[in-house]
Amino acid sequence: MEKVTLGQQGLKVSRLGLGCMGMSEFYGEQDDQESLRTLDAAFEQGIRFYDTADMYANGKNEEFIAPFIQKHRNDVVIATKFGNVRGEDGSYLGISGRPEYVREACDKSLKRLGVDVIDLYYQHRVDPNVPIEETIGAMSDLVREGKVRYLGMSEASPETIRRAHTVFPISALQTEYSLWSRDVEDEILPLCRELGIGFVPYSPLGRGFLTGQIRSFDDLAQDDFRRFSPRFQGENFQKNLNLVDRIREIAAKKGCMPSQLALSWLLAQGEDIVPIPGTKKVKYLTENIGAVQVSLTDEELKQIDAVAPKGAAAGDRYEQNGMRTLNH
Repeated sequence: MEKVTLGQQGLKVSRLGLGCMGMSEFYGEQDDQESLRTLDAAFEQGIRFYDTADMYANGKNEEFIAPFIQKHRNDVVIATKFGNVRGEDGSYLGISGRPEYVREACDKSLKRLGVDVIDLYYQHRVDPNVPIEETIGAMSDLVREGKVRYLGMSEASPETIRRAHTVFPISALQTEYSLWSRDVEDEILPLCRELGIGFVPYSPLGRGFLTGQIRSFDDLAQDDFRRFSPRFQGENFQKNLNLVDRIREIAAKKGCMPSQLALSWLLAQGEDIVPIPGTKKVKYLTENIGAVQVSLTDEELKQIDAVAPKGAAAGDRYEQNGMRTLNH
């Protein structure tokens, strides 16, 4: 798999990454053995960029992937995040960007991952109550101390990104981007390119919807967080299913899976874009990696744009409380 550069500070990653969140929480039942096989298969097939966060299963996701990361430490890039605070019982306690919390969170992530340095450390959500200069200042101290190599942000507003970048160079911005979430194209993506910041789309397959595998609300497990997502509910579900069916038609003509078409479209948006589709199954991982081999013509890209223009998806990306944490 091809390597690309994120940002202008020297961070090199594989063309696709792997989101590890679902291996521990949010997407229904866990299967640790299949998840471990998926991690191994990802490495065998060239993926060298692995994404987690301290809030995924309250630190358990970092602990789960730790042995794999340690085994391949010199060959992989590990990205983790801080900022979403949870209680010991898993309850959500809000967002913190306080300098002392940044340091504490970093030390805990280093310990759980069992590594000496975090390759890419993201602020998971911006704390509107702490000046970004203070948070990024504390993160930059971690770089100087050798605990972190590169800095990232997630779901930040254009103004905040610009202010942060003046304190210390930001190498990557992680924000939702897919055929059904294209709002970053208005301001965020152009700003990242102006400042030389790499872009890491999470949920590049629309939380699985763009794969075409989810045909009804009942396909979601009882404890699957997508049941609370506006895009998976009521009339929105059917409208979004119609959108997916049009994508499926283009994929069928192309001779590829809908997931591969959706990822290939993202890859075609620029070399500075590195999607991190999450999966806990080898089968879906292999499908996703196949997207790297799918090349779209200008005509096909126009067809995809026509069926999935900006704003095509029905419903907000998150429920109300989740939406309040975005774009600060």
